[in-house]
Amino acid sequence: MSSPKPGAPSPQPATLIGSVQRAMRLLECVAGHPYGAPAKQLARETGLALPTAYHLLRTLVHEGYLRRDKGLFFLGDAVERLSSGGAVQKRRGTIAEMLARWRDAIGVPVYYAVYRDGEIDVVCVSETPARPAVAERADFRETGHAHAIGQCLLSRLDRDARRDHLARHPVHPLTPYTVRDDRALLDRLERLERAATVTERQEYALGTVCAALPVTVGATIASVAISLPAHQADRLLPTAQRLQHELGRLLGSLALSITM
Repeated sequence: MSSPKPGAPSPQPATLIGSVQRAMRLLECVAGHPYGAPAKQLARETGLALPTAYHLLRTLVHEGYLRRDKGLFFLGDAVERLSSGGAVQKRRGTIAEMLARWRDAIGVPVYYAVYRDGEIDVVCVSETPARPAVAERADFRETGHAHAIGQCLLSRLDRDARRDHLARHPVHPLTPYTVRDDRALLDRLERLERAATVTERQEYALGTVCAALPVTVGATIASVAISLPAHQADRLLPTAQRLQHELGRLLGSLALSITM
C-alpha cells in the first residue's frame, strides 16, 4: 500500500454525530445526580454552552429519556425501559444456558414456556442438528390443546381462565390423535394433577411425542418440556424423569430468571 503524498491531508476519522455525543454526556451527568440537577449545573459539568444544553435537555425530556421537575432534571422512563430491556436479555441468556445444559445432559431438545397475558409464549428452545426441535406446523399459541406445553400450562389455570382461553383458541384437530373438542380437553385438564408430568403422543405433530413439567415460582405459570421421535416413545417418561431431576437441582437458578 502506497504512503500518502507529502502535503496531502491526513485521512479523516469516521464521522461522529456530535449532538448524540453531547446528549449522551448529559444523560451520564444526570445519572450522577439522583436528586436532580438544574440545567446550568449540567451545562457546566459537561462543558456545554448553556443554549446547547437547554436544547438537548428539552429534546431528551420530550423523548422521555429525562424528566423535569421544579427546574431539576432526572432520568426518565425511557432510560428505565432500556435498562430493563438489558435485564430481560440477560435473563433470556441465563435460561438459554440452562436449557442447553439440560439438552446436552439428557440428549433431547428442551423447551421453556410461560403463560402470560392470556397467551402461551414459548420463550426459548434448545436444540442441535442431531436433536432437532418440533417444527412449528401450527402456531403454538393457538394450539395449546394439542401439545404437552399447552396442556401443562392450561392445567394450572382456573376453570374460568381455561374457558376464556378456549373461547379465543378453540380446539381443532391437527392429527388423528388430537383431543376432539373443548369438553374432552377440559375433562382431561381436570384429571391432571398440578405437579404431574403431562405427555402427548402425536397430538400436535405425527411422528413426535412430548412431555412437559410444570414449574412454580411465585405467581408465574411456566413449563419445561422435551420432545422425542415417536419411535422412541418408550424413552419419554424416563427422559422426563431425568429432566425433573435436573430441574430440581437448578431450580434456584431458574427462580432468578423465570419471571421474565
